Amino acid sequence: MKPTALSIASIAALASFTVLAQSVQPPVQPPASQQQTEVRLVISSGPGVPVKLGIAGFLPLAQDAETVAAAKTISDVLYDDIAYEREYYMIGKDVTATVPKPASIDTVPLDRWRELNANGVIVGTVRKAGNGVVVQVKLIDVASGRTAFGKEYSGSIANPRRYAHTISDEIYKDQMQLNGVARTKLTFASDRDGERIKGPVGEREIKEVYIADYDGANPMRATNTRSLNITPVWSPDGNAIAYTSYRRGYQDIIVQFIHEGRFETPADGNPNKQNYLPVYSPDGSKIAFTSNRDGNPEIYVMNRDGSGVRRLTNSPSIDVTPTWSPTGNQIAWVSDRTGNPQIYIMNADGTGQRKITSGGYCDRPTWSPEPFNELAYAMRSGGGFDIMVYSFATGQATRITDGIGSNESPAFAPNGRHLAFTSTRNGKQQIFTIARDGNDLRQITREGNNGYPNWSR
Repeated sequence: MKPTALSIASIAALASFTVLAQSVQPPVQPPASQQQTEVRLVISSGPGVPVKLGIAGFLPLAQDAETVAAAKTISDVLYDDIAYEREYYMIGKDVTATVPKPASIDTVPLDRWRELNANGVIVGTVRKAGNGVVVQVKLIDVASGRTAFGKEYSGSIANPRRYAHTISDEIYKDQMQLNGVARTKLTFASDRDGERIKGPVGEREIKEVYIADYDGANPMRATNTRSLNITPVWSPDGNAIAYTSYRRGYQDIIVQFIHEGRFETPADGNPNKQNYLPVYSPDGSKIAFTSNRDGNPEIYVMNRDGSGVRRLTNSPSIDVTPTWSPTGNQIAWVSDRTGNPQIYIMNADGTGQRKITSGGYCDRPTWSPEPFNELAYAMRSGGGFDIMVYSFATGQATRITDGIGSNESPAFAPNGRHLAFTSTRNGKQQIFTIARDGNDLRQITREGNNGYPNWSR
């Protein structure tokens, strides 16, 4: 049963590998912020018309290379972050280049922005302060000249993108009560290092777990085992990643605490008790997974420390790929008990099992966050797969990819507005994101082959 990397028959051919755990360095601390004492207002436009927004840029208050580069990075990344949610109409950078740069954060030429019919304009400054940097930002209502959003951030200059991500998310929250994804992370498996390992039956591929920003920037290798590490998933608190690893020659679940450089094996596998495809419950207290410990691949659940293992399915078929509902009350999974693999759901205690799809081969379900109440999954389409979104409200599924290449392993963004998935549309397997309505397709990875994306909260 797909994916072949997880088939039981493949296990015996794998050699045992030495664990070379590599810690991921703690990320740059989120910038500290201080709300400016401005009266809050929400920028608006005409009925049914998106707010038209421009970015005047961030002014470096010193001309050293580091400050100038940080100011440009914040401007460019902030533009892309805000545009990603598609709530604002972003005035193009070629158009904004015709507007004179402001002399200071308080002297924006609003008359020129009015000529562009802008509703709002963002301006900011970047200055060195001690061992770090201070970033100021204002979102100005062009019609009145009042500040709709204003903050000051301080912290390290090592990752200026972090300031842009924070500003974007906070503007969306302040102005639209919308959770953005600019500060979220993706984890995925990749062979980008081009390594293969020789074994008794020939060379075997090596895949490691990586972490990157939501847009693919700042990729960082999280494992270094010279084995096959796949299907990574974030813990809800973002401190750990659970994944399927063959580092001991058989499939087992590894929980890696990414900022501590340590890992655990809560499912306690061995060659006769193989565990794979882990997924955390929404509160992080449990892990659902697949195991053949009773002789057949079935769905199990355990406490995050490995205690309290319970079997949820009991069928001579293959039951794999669990995913939790956002409330933690239900689990969806894949079973071939009626022929072609289909998507099933059950209560979290294993009761109330029922099939919700029919027809072609279905795989890799992922449950949307609230309030959308949807499942995304891959369904065979021609020679490959397409991403489908099933609505519990209507009982209908909608295809959101276009049949180009094979599109698999969907994962919802934490706000439910986007999906990450893998696709071979450009040749190699790469990670893309797409809006839940099937628009705004973006390629995220470009190096090597990359798969099994999962989105942090």
